[in-house]
Amino acid sequence: MTLKQSPAPSDVRTVYDGFGRIYGSAWGRNIHYGYWENDADDSSVEVATDRLTDLMISGLAAQPGQRVLDIGCGVGHPARRLVRACDVDVVGITVSHIQVAEATELTAEAGLADRATFQFADAMDLPFPDGSFDAAWAFESMWHMPDRGQVLSEAARVLRPGGRLAVADVIQRDPISPEGRVVLDHICENYAVRSLGTVDEYRVALADNGFVDVEIRDITDNVIRTLGLMADAFETVRDKLSDLVGAEQADSLIDFVRRFGSIPESGYLFLTAVRA
Repeated sequence: MTLKQSPAPSDVRTVYDGFGRIYGSAWGRNIHYGYWENDADDSSVEVATDRLTDLMISGLAAQPGQRVLDIGCGVGHPARRLVRACDVDVVGITVSHIQVAEATELTAEAGLADRATFQFADAMDLPFPDGSFDAAWAFESMWHMPDRGQVLSEAARVLRPGGRLAVADVIQRDPISPEGRVVLDHICENYAVRSLGTVDEYRVALADNGFVDVEIRDITDNVIRTLGLMADAFETVRDKLSDLVGAEQADSLIDFVRRFGSIPESGYLFLTAVRA
């Protein structure tokens, strides 16, 4: 199966194997947003990012002994937390060989190598038989997919009937202002993102691919603090970023992350669904 992809897996890999590794060193072990209960919640980034993982775990509702697919696994910290919380077996996929190696090493160090494995694979062309998983999640990986509908189609194919899906994703919220368009276009042009999805797009794509019992929550207010804190974290490693991409690009990255967190078009959803 050959798919024309933009961004290609190599584009996503470049982002995470280069900038992403500096990002991880500044941000922490969870390479994703955090979740704060309200404006008064002063939880640390580590607590908040684990809390978002726990929301995904709760939504997935995996049962002991089940087999779970982690679509876009990163270095595997959420997968390891899922294994410990639910006593499941996880197969994580990523388009980064570096992430596969690091996730495998960290999981072995955690004593979970028999419960979680990681491999190089394309989410739009999964190398697994039909109905081979009980559940699946995509944790901030869908915004990098050239065709989210195709990913959902593949997820539906490899899930058994009744299998649950959980997705956490960065989205855009309409209407789009001129300033918002500048920021969104910059994100797409520089960070291996073709486009940001919307709640309506997800509803249609899920229905088209045989998912039912769909529940979608806009949790932007709980997670948007992430971007300002992330910009602050990047400031602490600006020299490393400059060495990697140049001083001008490093400053632009920090500026646009901060701006992305301040525009009303910047959104975030959490959804669950069931394979019919």
